[in-house]
Amino acid sequence: MRDAEPGILADSASHARSRAGVTVVGVSLSLAFVSALAMVPGRDDDRSRINRVVETLDPPVHRVLPGDNSPFVRTARINSGDTLGDLLARIGTRSTDVVRAMTATADGKAAIRRLRAGRTVSALVTPDGELMALDVPVTERDFFRLERQNGELRAIDGEALHGSLTRVGSGTITSSLFAAADRAGLPDAVTMKLAELFGTEIDFHTDIRVGDEFSVLYEAKTRNGVEVGVERILAAEFVNQGRRHTVIQFDDGDGSSGYYTPEGRNLKQAFLRSPLEFSRVTSGFKMRFHPIKKAWRRHTGVDFGAATGTAIKATSNGKVDFIGSKRGYGKTVILKHRNRITTLYAHMSRFPPKLRRGQSVAQGDLIGYVGATGWATGPHLHYEFRTDNKPVDPMKVTLPEAEPLASSDLQRFRKIAERRLTQLATLNYRPTVASR
Repeated sequence: MRDAEPGILADSASHARSRAGVTVVGVSLSLAFVSALAMVPGRDDDRSRINRVVETLDPPVHRVLPGDNSPFVRTARINSGDTLGDLLARIGTRSTDVVRAMTATADGKAAIRRLRAGRTVSALVTPDGELMALDVPVTERDFFRLERQNGELRAIDGEALHGSLTRVGSGTITSSLFAAADRAGLPDAVTMKLAELFGTEIDFHTDIRVGDEFSVLYEAKTRNGVEVGVERILAAEFVNQGRRHTVIQFDDGDGSSGYYTPEGRNLKQAFLRSPLEFSRVTSGFKMRFHPIKKAWRRHTGVDFGAATGTAIKATSNGKVDFIGSKRGYGKTVILKHRNRITTLYAHMSRFPPKLRRGQSVAQGDLIGYVGATGWATGPHLHYEFRTDNKPVDPMKVTLPEAEPLASSDLQRFRKIAERRLTQLATLNYRPTVASR
C-alpha cells in the first residue's frame, strides 16, 4: 500500500492544480469584468457593505407607587335609554351619594332629565372607586358639575370652569386648503370659517395655487383647561396668487360682531338672499292658486322647500319682534331690522330653546327649524321681506348694503386692527440666512 500512496497523492495534487488553475482563471475574469464596469462613465455600482448589528434591549420597567390613591379620568358615552345609574355603573364608582347630591338642586335634577345620547359624561375616580368629581353635559357647551369637598359631593358652578385662550396657525398650500390646515394642526371649524370669510374674494375650487399662504389668529374654548372647541377667529390673512386678503373681527357699539378689512370695510352683506343653506324655491312672489283655500291669492313671500328639521338662519342682524303661533303661518318668527325692515319666517316645526322676544340675533344665527305647521301641505319655509310693513319680493329687491362703522367705532377698530395685524406679522415672519 505504501507504493500506491504516492500515486494517489500525485493524482490528487494534479487534480487540485487543475482545479486551482480554473479557479484562478475565474477570479481573473471576474476581476476583469468588475474593472470593466468600473470604467463605464457615469456608472456607480460600488455598493457599501451594510453590517447589521442586533442588540437585545431590556423592556422598560414600570413601577406602581405603593399607596398612590390619585384619581384618574373615566368617561362614559350616553346611550339611548341610559339612566344616571347606568352611567355610574360603567364609570365604575362605588360612591352611593351621587344621586342624592344631584337631586339636591334644581340644576342637578334638570341635568338628569337632559341626558342625551351621543354626549359624554366624565368623572374623576380614585383607584378604589370613590367619585371625586362628575361632569354631566346639559347642552353642547354647558354641563353640571359635582366635586367632592371635605368628603361630601357638592354642586359647582360649571360656567366658572369655562375659559378661552388665543391660538395661532399658518400654512402653505400644496394641494388644498383643508390638507394644509390639517398639516398646520388647525381644527376643522377654523378651516371652515376661513373658507367662509375669504369665499367672497377667492374661489377655493379654481383660484387656489401651490405656494399660496394663510395665517390665522383664533380664540379656542376651554373646559378645565382643556380645549373643547373654537370660539371665533380674531384675524386672518390669505395670500392668493400674490394678492393679500386680510380680515379682522370686531364688535361694534351695538354689540354686533362682524369681520372687516384693515380699512374698516364690512365684509358681510346686510341681508342674505336665503335663510336656508340648501334649498330650492317652490313658490315665488306672485299670484297663485292656494292649495288649501282653493282660491287665487297673492303670495306675499317666497317658499323654500326643505326637509323637516332643516336649520333656518336669520338673514340679517336684528331683534326678535315676534315668536309663537300666527294663524295660517303656524309657528313663526318675525325679526325687526334697521331702516324699518322686517323679515318673517313661517311654518316652523320648532324654535331654539333659548330664543325669546326682544333678543338680539346676528346674521346666520339659528332661529328655528323647517316644518309644516299652519296652512301647509308639506314641509317648507315661507319667508317674507317687508319694508315699512309692505311685502316686497326678497329675490329681486335691491338689498341694502352693510352699514359702515360709526366714527367712534372706527377709531377703536383701528387700534384693535393694528394690534392683530402685528400679531399676524409676527406669525408670518420668515428668518432668512445670508450666504456668500
